Amino acid sequence: MKIEKLKLPDPVIDFLKSQGFEKLYPPQADSVKSGLLDGKSILVSSPTASGKTLIAILAILNYLSKNNGKVVYLSPLRALAAEKFSEFKKLEKIPLDKKIKVGISTGDFENIEKNLETNNILILTNEKMDSIIRHGVEWIEEIGLIISDEVHLIGDESRGPTLEMILTQIKLLDTKPQIIGLSATITNSNEIANWLGCTLVKNDWRPVPLSEGVCDEGEITMNDGKTFEVERSLCGTPIDLGVQSVKEGGQSLVFAETRTRSKSLAVKAADAISQILEKKELAELEKTSKKLLSENEPAELVKTLALLVKKGVAFHHAGLNQKCREIIETEFRKGTIKLLSSTPTLAAGVNLPARRVVISNINRYNAKVGANRPISVLEYKQLCGRAGRPQYDNYGESIIVGNGNTAELFEYYINGESEPIISKITDDKSLRTHILSVIVTHPGIKKEAILEFFLETLGGLQSRKATMKFAIDISLRFLSSQYLIVKKGERYAATEFGKKTSMLYIDPLTATYFRDAIEKTSKERKHTFGFLHLITNCEEFFPKFSLRQKDYESVSLMIENNSSELLEPISEYNCSRSLLALHAWITESSELSLSDSLGIESGDMHRMTENADWLAYCLREISKHVERADLLEELGDLRKRISYGIKEELLDLVRVKGIGRVRSRILYKHGIKNIADLRKIPVNKLAEIDKVGPTTADNIKTELRKIR
Repeated sequence: MKIEKLKLPDPVIDFLKSQGFEKLYPPQADSVKSGLLDGKSILVSSPTASGKTLIAILAILNYLSKNNGKVVYLSPLRALAAEKFSEFKKLEKIPLDKKIKVGISTGDFENIEKNLETNNILILTNEKMDSIIRHGVEWIEEIGLIISDEVHLIGDESRGPTLEMILTQIKLLDTKPQIIGLSATITNSNEIANWLGCTLVKNDWRPVPLSEGVCDEGEITMNDGKTFEVERSLCGTPIDLGVQSVKEGGQSLVFAETRTRSKSLAVKAADAISQILEKKELAELEKTSKKLLSENEPAELVKTLALLVKKGVAFHHAGLNQKCREIIETEFRKGTIKLLSSTPTLAAGVNLPARRVVISNINRYNAKVGANRPISVLEYKQLCGRAGRPQYDNYGESIIVGNGNTAELFEYYINGESEPIISKITDDKSLRTHILSVIVTHPGIKKEAILEFFLETLGGLQSRKATMKFAIDISLRFLSSQYLIVKKGERYAATEFGKKTSMLYIDPLTATYFRDAIEKTSKERKHTFGFLHLITNCEEFFPKFSLRQKDYESVSLMIENNSSELLEPISEYNCSRSLLALHAWITESSELSLSDSLGIESGDMHRMTENADWLAYCLREISKHVERADLLEELGDLRKRISYGIKEELLDLVRVKGIGRVRSRILYKHGIKNIADLRKIPVNKLAEIDKVGPTTADNIKTELRKIR
């Protein structure tokens, strides 16, 4: 099916051709035949890289060329949302009757940006969309097309229920928007399509043919019947397989079960890969290595990464900060980094294909059970879906490293079917959270109507009515007992506390934990350390690192030194390493010392501070609600300290734009301790201070005029 034959306006056809689209891939053609351009709802179940983004673009441009409503594109991850935003920004150039305006929003669930209503294409994370629905935003009725990316993640324990709630509410809208679900190949795609009221488009076609196999003792058996051997070395089988692909002109992606292993595999591969590279490539990698060092604190992790990058190898995991990850991803896409060793988080995130994918171990550490467990077939299919780079490779290979169990691995993973997607909406946390949001958005709702709504979810389709009713009763009892909702006759309504909890986007259990702690807080003293403990101890806080044997002494000392700020007596046994790290951060420990002394890397610290800032905000809002105005200033200061990583004495200085953690401490050492001191110092004297200079000094003085 040729692009020019599609029933789309000429400017759209011209744009698509200018982007290099001439013919549709089979899943794209099947989608058009199934009514994509006629406003029909469709669930596309097809492999990675089979052209699902173009299906979304065709649906968007078709809808906007005929209608005045809004298009919402839902993404499970911020990184994916940002990727789609830069792709869809190009659509703004198309000269349609109306101007296309693309917007993105991925964070801050309490505030709904006013400018969102001025855009007609909105890229949102699932959580942001859920928050918008809870706030009862009027423009929801204007949504005419909703595209849900990675819809199979509806089965994910932590994030699946949110997506399920959104799609249930969208399909129940009177305006009946067109729904496009984009999914990996899943076993019960018929059931999901039926639930969503979609036509199923299932196609296993890939632009780059994929062969899958198992390597055991140096011999590889592929599912197409081919067998070949890998040259073995002291580096180990996963790296031998990766190096072989690079020697043959490809790139390799090696998946490791832990961060430590992803780093050690990269170290093992470095010398072998560097010997394959040309001088020109090595010179390019030298520049990337220097960039990594110059843009980051010289933590051991960064130094190791920079050293490996010089040799054409890198590792990738959540401990790396955003800058490091972006540099690695860019260089791997460009082809300068030849072998990338990564934890599986990469497979669910950004699109980084390689000719050969090596799965070094089929086990993963499972935090819930505290032990290694085999990965699911669905996760395996996600990993091997990264094999084969369109435009570069004629084939893709995915190889599992076996251990005398080739037949088992073939049967279970390579020839096996992905697990069906099972709803997690009836889990306790999901149900109490989402029942509260339904009551908030439908004041006066009866229990029968709540049950009817939840029977419309995927969980409702997959559960017995009696089971769903029982689970709802338990959640309603909890919400009533904690005064989040009240019952008047047959009808339920949210209390002000219930509304606040839902708008703050936290688990009702966390909200009650915060409320009860605040109500017991004394008025006479400070509680900063107690608040930090409260934040890091709640269910919502992540990442949570448990204490190592050597940390217990440090924690005991920290509790002793800050005992006057505790909300209640605690022992080291109900503290985490994350509490140690956050306390160190707000007392100005560097990223380097956090890495060396606590083993907490900058990527973890960034996620921790972002999460702690949000929870401190929730704590402050709940304090307002329970009329504890005496706590507001301290909690506001704590948020700033978490954001900047500073001691209390620097709070006044960081009010000035352009003065952050490092600069404020330098100014303080030079006797400039507050805004009054900053106003007094002449601009030329300010410019002479280390890390300031003339331009920054001028900017600081300009910013000072804006502060009263």
